Amino acid sequence: MERVPLAERMRPQTLDEVIGQTHLLGQGEILRQIVKSKEPVSLILWGPPGSGKTTLARIIAKEVEAECIEISAVTSGKKDVEKVIEHARQNWNLQLRTVLFVDEIHRFNKAQQDAFLPHVESGLITLIGATTENPSFEVITPLLSRSRVLILEPHSKADIINIVTHAVEALGKTKHITDEAIDYLAELSGGDARVALGNLELSFNMDARKVTPDIVKVAAQKRVPGYDKKGEMHYNVVSAFIKSMRGSSVEATLYYLSRMIDAGEDPKFIARRMVIFASEDIGLAGNGALGLALNGFQAVERIGMPESSYVLYHVATALARSNKSRETTDLMYRAQDLSKRYPDSPVPLHLRNAPTKLMKDLGYTKDYKWEANFQHTKGFLPNDVASEYSD
Repeated sequence: MERVPLAERMRPQTLDEVIGQTHLLGQGEILRQIVKSKEPVSLILWGPPGSGKTTLARIIAKEVEAECIEISAVTSGKKDVEKVIEHARQNWNLQLRTVLFVDEIHRFNKAQQDAFLPHVESGLITLIGATTENPSFEVITPLLSRSRVLILEPHSKADIINIVTHAVEALGKTKHITDEAIDYLAELSGGDARVALGNLELSFNMDARKVTPDIVKVAAQKRVPGYDKKGEMHYNVVSAFIKSMRGSSVEATLYYLSRMIDAGEDPKFIARRMVIFASEDIGLAGNGALGLALNGFQAVERIGMPESSYVLYHVATALARSNKSRETTDLMYRAQDLSKRYPDSPVPLHLRNAPTKLMKDLGYTKDYKWEANFQHTKGFLPNDVASEYSD
């Protein structure tokens, strides 16, 4: 047992032992109801690492008296799935239920996910898929329609403290751990129970009589931020960065900017987003914003990191503080809509080009004057388009 990782040894065996996820496990909540009814339901468990997806799948299978077969989409292929289905048929003949738990289900391609559909539909298997990615993008629609998507949240700091404290008590170690060290373990975990327990185990294995924050720091090293450049967290943080600038919150803007930089985001990507923001959200309220953002992008290109951090924070602060105007953006959307609805409306004669005498005789450029701000009495828009503005 000592060779089994602490996180595995401390894995809860019943719903009552699970710490956190009260929105799913509280009295009357969905997982409690599923277990109480003894009727398994196909589920997609969406949540960050260490939030309890595997644990809950195993407990559900056990509580509904089904055999739980586990496969990983990372290492399994079509033949593995076929073996599971054949085993499920044998269970069916013996009047036994089969819960198939697929870890990292988003790694299966469309064809592989399609293979589950008839067996989920017939009730041969109850599918529980676990994913860290947004199932809206990674799981096929027919499978989503046959499953309930449950969102698991990162553990709160209080949850992690309870998990670590419980593990310390269960271990019965002769070594002592300070409350400050437990608090620090929770801070470093990022809501991941597996990380917290792994760091606890490493800390206990250090040659020290008492585990302190300094011991934890040595054992844990630096925690890598949970930020995937192509995943859900990437888009969420970028979205929060833009919305914070839009809302003129300098503190939030710089916080999300720091998260992107710490996670190794391409500084040119950040700078490009700010160039777009300068036109889209500031626009005519601050004509100097676009020039500042462009100069910032060029500076980032030429200087490189880490010195470019000054430029990014400078530009982000200025854009967050700037007055905002959606006038340009709204006018652009209106023009794009009209051009799509009236793509073939004839250009008024007085605005047409007249390189020949015949064209002039037909009225091209008639009564038009080459003067600054000249307002032609016949207007500038085709009649059908102009009517849209007069409505």
